[in-house]
Amino acid sequence: MTPPRVTVIVPCRNEERYLAACLDSILAGTYPHDRLEILVVDGHSDDRTPQIAAAYAAVHACVRLLDNPRRIVPTALNIGIAAATGDVISRMDAHVVYPPDYLTRLIAALRDTEADNVGGRILTAPANGSPLARAIAVALAHPLGVGNSYFRIGTAERRWVDTVAFGCYRRDVFRRVGVFDEELVRNQDDEFNHRLIAAGGRILLLPDVTATYYARASRRDVARMYYQYGYFKPLAARKLGRVMTVRQLVPPVFVTSLVGGAALAILWPPAAVLWGALLATYAAAVIGASARVIRTHGVRCAFALLTVFPILHLSYGFGFLRGLWNMVGGGRRSAGDATAFPLSR
Repeated sequence: MTPPRVTVIVPCRNEERYLAACLDSILAGTYPHDRLEILVVDGHSDDRTPQIAAAYAAVHACVRLLDNPRRIVPTALNIGIAAATGDVISRMDAHVVYPPDYLTRLIAALRDTEADNVGGRILTAPANGSPLARAIAVALAHPLGVGNSYFRIGTAERRWVDTVAFGCYRRDVFRRVGVFDEELVRNQDDEFNHRLIAAGGRILLLPDVTATYYARASRRDVARMYYQYGYFKPLAARKLGRVMTVRQLVPPVFVTSLVGGAALAILWPPAAVLWGALLATYAAAVIGASARVIRTHGVRCAFALLTVFPILHLSYGFGFLRGLWNMVGGGRRSAGDATAFPLSR
């Protein structure tokens, strides 16, 4: 059988450190180049990202550079979809390196199953060799950090899921369901995938197909990213008419309990016991999870992890509550400069 034509969309901005390795890994793949096009959609980068992409386009006929004037993820994806010539459309972020059989395996799963979207697991790698960078990578692949997000923590066998990291879609999905919501600077893929499921579509995770994702390097970058993830969840839920998954409610419930419990303890001193129990339980979970990485990652990484877990939970929780307040209370809808983050996860 002739392999389907595949369009790979690479949304990016300010990815000069990672883009070449990403494109090299896609081009080194086993999928035939005459059935492949790679659309690098650049969001007006301030670094050498467009020059790097243009250099690849000059050498490889399957690579094209497109412009994304709005500089956010959903517009990059929609620009790519509109320009795509493939029967299959795959999102592949620039912050990631892919194995040679990545596309071949995903497309085979689309062919052999009833899935409308297929994805693999992401292996989270540290941005550098520092203990903090290793701790961030550990937290983003740990159940305490990301809950039951199977594409991050892994699973023993193939399973139907609510979302995957870098979707590989049948082209007709976008005719049936529409394209990505450009109001959602973050979580646009989650919202789209739930829209797909609501329309009768299915999403398949292949745990033995893996890609290496390079995590952010600093606490500040992680905090800002997870604040934005949380901030846009209420808006996505309103658009869908429901909360997408229960795990999304855990951080805002925790933050509400933490702040509300402190206020109640001031007004009613006996409540301090319950508030203290909440803190103690959370601290025990964080300390226990951090201590278990000492053997594999060292003491310094474990100490850094003591701060990374709370940053993930509090940033996401406060972002969710701020987004909910702005949506329900009519506050100013802003999560900061939407272009302050790279377009990759």
